[in-house]
Amino acid sequence: MKTDDRVALDEWYAVETATAVTEAPRTTRLLGQDIVCDRLRDGTPRVRERWPDGFGPPLPVRERYGCLWTTLGHPSRDVVAIAEAEEADRRFVPCGWVKMRTSGPRVVENFLDMAHFPFVHTDILGSEPHTEVPAYASEIRRDVDEVWATNCSFFQPRIAATETTGDFVRLTYRVPSPFVVMLYRVCPSAPDRLDAIALFIQPMEEDLCRAQPVMYLVDTASTHTALLAFEQVIFLQDRIIVENQRPLRLPLEPRHEIPTRADKSSVVYRRWLKEKGLRFGTVGHG
Repeated sequence: MKTDDRVALDEWYAVETATAVTEAPRTTRLLGQDIVCDRLRDGTPRVRERWPDGFGPPLPVRERYGCLWTTLGHPSRDVVAIAEAEEADRRFVPCGWVKMRTSGPRVVENFLDMAHFPFVHTDILGSEPHTEVPAYASEIRRDVDEVWATNCSFFQPRIAATETTGDFVRLTYRVPSPFVVMLYRVCPSAPDRLDAIALFIQPMEEDLCRAQPVMYLVDTASTHTALLAFEQVIFLQDRIIVENQRPLRLPLEPRHEIPTRADKSSVVYRRWLKEKGLRFGTVGHG
């Protein structure tokens, strides 16, 4: 059943890979509502709600970052801006959709969590004995209404797909909307620039979502297959973790789950969602 959560309805969501949308209708689900994506004969993309007696009127549509975006409401701003997507020399690597039996906010929180690196992504993003998360800063940037975590660092055995040696890596996290999260990291082959990795989440139900990582990299050495495999291994390891977390929806009240210093980003993200009044995919609101 379609949610009545106005906060969730008034956001933009990536719902399909743009190249996969043709004149043949593709049905998917967003916020408890069936939607159908297709293209008109002139190539114009179209998204409509599927109703019991037919289709609703066309919804707003954008084609950005290799995806088709839509909304069931009336967003106050456009699809999130990713400056790196405009830089012509970057590799664009869409990593494919993965469906998960969990809520969208749980996926965002997992993406923000550095503490699980040594235990879930062993010998890739982390390893023992380097398990401590050094202090970092996390804040709600009121001027842009986004959550940012800066001055993050963590020891990674493989700091990128091109590397085989480990080092402490500087990381910056950005949450520009409740269902989009980004990571910026130093690029080994161009130390004055940052690789950008975004995760687009399509919340299908309160406890079911799809997500696709897309990467904008300064990397001329790696094959597309190697880049894709590196990211997919990490993401599939994460899926096991988020699908086993309980509750599946993200608690917004601090008393439900006791945070540690390493969870600062999660605490700020939850506070931000609570301030917005987001109910879809969360518990403990109101």
